[in-house]
Order: sequence, then structure tokens, then C-alpha cells
Amino acid sequence: MQNISDNENWDLVIEGRGPLFDLKVAEVWNYRDLLLMFVKRDFVSFYKQTVLGPLWFFIQPLFTTIIFTFVFGNLAGLSTDGLPQPLFYMAGITAWNYFADCITKTSTVFKDNANIFGKVYFPRLILPLSIVTSNLVRFGVQMLLFIGMMGYYAVTGGSFRITWAIILFPILVLLMALLGLGLGLIITALTTKYRDLSFLVTFGVQLVMYMTTVIYPLSAAPEKYKTLIQLNPMTGLIEAFRYAFLGQGELSVMSLGYSAVVTLSILLIGVLIFNKTERSFVDTV
Repeated sequence: MQNISDNENWDLVIEGRGPLFDLKVAEVWNYRDLLLMFVKRDFVSFYKQTVLGPLWFFIQPLFTTIIFTFVFGNLAGLSTDGLPQPLFYMAGITAWNYFADCITKTSTVFKDNANIFGKVYFPRLILPLSIVTSNLVRFGVQMLLFIGMMGYYAVTGGSFRITWAIILFPILVLLMALLGLGLGLIITALTTKYRDLSFLVTFGVQLVMYMTTVIYPLSAAPEKYKTLIQLNPMTGLIEAFRYAFLGQGELSVMSLGYSAVVTLSILLIGVLIFNKTERSFVDTV
């Protein structure tokens, strides 16, 4: 067999081992076309065999809003800070759904794509990033529904106002995406050894929702639980989201700064754990 010269130049060198902090950001950018292909695949495959197709983007948050309005607004009588109940719940649901979709779908990346990872090389972060991006399409559609509801209440005299904080909207969406991505990367790495975690993710995300200000404002939270609720980084993001679009919510530099620091810390930990696990997960998944 012909020996390969050590000084021969190669366009790509694939190694099983590498520095833990080598995040391959430039390589991910070079594979951006593959990322877009996965985004298209996720969108088409999810609704390909459904009767209503993309209409589910509207149906799910609309029916959830109706149920929340009936149960929490009318039966339980929870405060909505003077906002129209459907508008209050729709704001929380729209923001929470994007975060929840990012974390739940990212948390099964290794398990769902083991056959692809075992056959062909590409930066593994492409798949989690494609999930976050494809969920952004769904989030955008639900935002249209939310804005349409805002228009309805503006015409009918609903009590709300758009504030200056709306300029923070891209930052809020980015933080929600990165938080869901970071947590999802941690969970998907752990599920390669502990399969039970995959069964707890969806249930756990639903439970955590009640520790976030989706169905109640932070101002109405019992004082003894208020600090615990504020420790959830999604609380600051949802409160800022409501304040930006509806004029009600607790927005402060401290709360946003806390959410940003926790989000970036979780993302860094998640990427490092993912980077370490993807080298050998095929042997355990």
C-alpha cells in the first residue's frame, strides 16, 4: 500500500479525538447549506401526512389559549394584570412554546439520528441548530396569530399598549432559542447512557411551565415563592416579552441580565458536553 506523505495537504481531516473546547464554529458555517436542508426536511416531514398541515401552527396555541382562559382565567380567577385574558395567555404560550419545542426536540438528537451519525461525517451541531431554526418558522407563524389577536383587541378597546421594549424582541427570541438549545444538548448527551431521561423531558417541561409566568403574572405570585419563580431564566424573558407587546410585566436590567448569564452558561456547558459525547456516543446509543 502506498504511504501517504506527512506533509501532504488535505482539505478535511477527520479525527476521533480533539480539544474539548474546539467547537468547530467555522466548520458549522461551511455546512450551512446542509443546515437549511435539515430545516426543510423537519418542516416537510412533520406535516407531510397530516390533514390540516401547517394549520396546526395556529390550532395548537389557539386551543391552548381558550383552555387556559376558561380554566385559569374564569374558573381559578387568576390575575392577568388587567390585560384581556386571551391576549395575556397567548403571549405566554407563544413564547413558552418556542422554548419548549427547542428543548424537547433537541433532547432526542442522538437517539433520533444515530443511523445518520454512524454513516456520514458532518458537524454534529448542525442538527440541533436546524431544530432551533425550523422551530423559528413555527414561532413566526404563531406570532402572526398573536399580532392578529392584538389587532382585534385594539379595535374592540382592549386595555394594552406596545412599549419601547419591543426593540428587545430579537434579543428575547435569541435567548429563548439558546436556552432551549443548551438544555437540549445537555439532555441528549445524558440520554445516550440514561434512556429514562427521554421519557421525563416532555413531562418535566410541562411541570416547569407552572414555575414560569405563563399562566399568571409575576406580580400575582405569592411572595414566599416569588424568588423561586424568578430563578427560572424563562420568567424574565416572558415578563419582558409581555411588557414589550402588552405594556404589563416586570422588566428590569437585573432580570434580563440574569436570564442572559444563565442562558449563556447553560449553552456553553451544553455545547461542551455535546462535543465530548458525540465522539463516542455511537458505541452506547
